[in-house]
Amino acid sequence: MPDTSEAPLAAPPDRPRRLVYLGTPEVAVPPLRALHAAGFEIALVVTRPDRRRGRGSATSPSPVKAAALDLGLAVEHDLARVAEVGADLGVVVAYGRIIPRPVLEVLAMVNIHFSLLPRWRGAAPVERALLAGDRRTGVCLMEVAEGLDTGGVYASVETEITPDDTLESLRGRLVDLGTELLVGRLREGLGPAVPQAGEPTYAAKLDPAEYGIDWSRSAREIAALVRLGGAHTTWRGKRLKVWAAHVGDDVSRADGDEFAGDGSPDSVVPGTVLTVPAVEGVVVATGDHPLVLTTLQPEGKARQDARAWRNGAHLVAGDRLGS
Repeated sequence: MPDTSEAPLAAPPDRPRRLVYLGTPEVAVPPLRALHAAGFEIALVVTRPDRRRGRGSATSPSPVKAAALDLGLAVEHDLARVAEVGADLGVVVAYGRIIPRPVLEVLAMVNIHFSLLPRWRGAAPVERALLAGDRRTGVCLMEVAEGLDTGGVYASVETEITPDDTLESLRGRLVDLGTELLVGRLREGLGPAVPQAGEPTYAAKLDPAEYGIDWSRSAREIAALVRLGGAHTTWRGKRLKVWAAHVGDDVSRADGDEFAGDGSPDSVVPGTVLTVPAVEGVVVATGDHPLVLTTLQPEGKARQDARAWRNGAHLVAGDRLGS
């Protein structure tokens, strides 16, 4: 019989000094720079290969690779190299690839995950927390296990999700909190990892189609989508991006407009412009309450105040978005 037993995963030292860093996008740059500034020896940085970013055919390095080269650090795209540099620990931040078990058997790794595990395991924890209307979230410093975000948690920190938070603002705050948590625990000692407790939820990466506004959904759900950036609808056959909006629960039958009902499906068709004059933006019916659009971007043009857009578009109550 062949021996199918697996070697145990490597265990991290309590106070590692020599690191391998695995990361790719911009959010993974601040932790790398903070570890370097704190005096940790970064033996190798592993990141995803160069690729085409934006227009044109030329390739460019990932933000982490650019930062690593700026710091004078060795960079690799081959994950197998992590076992060859004599590191104490691997630090993973948004690397973008599952770490295979054979690598974890050789080198223990920790990960900064941007949620309070086990809620929102997966690729898009910040986006899913905003879409779900979560009131709080946080960062976990966790061990990298074979399963998706299933490892024990060394430490965590919580933060409130405010009504004004966008994806950009919330993610920036979480990166700052996670960077401080990472550097602090590596300095003071990791201690034991505590197994995750509770019912897990999963944060799948958003499909581009999810950014299209379905006006039959609730105003809260559409406002949450807008907070991610890139939400869009159509107006007269052209794409219209919505960059800022809020639930207009105090908007009622304004100006005697025949379309200015309470925004419910019983009064108007979702996507209908409810009222135009004397409001701060463009008020649109949804599946429940009205939604006030305040910053828009017509196709091929810059972002603009919604009132400026509606005046230029000669919008009238009863017009429909998304049709």
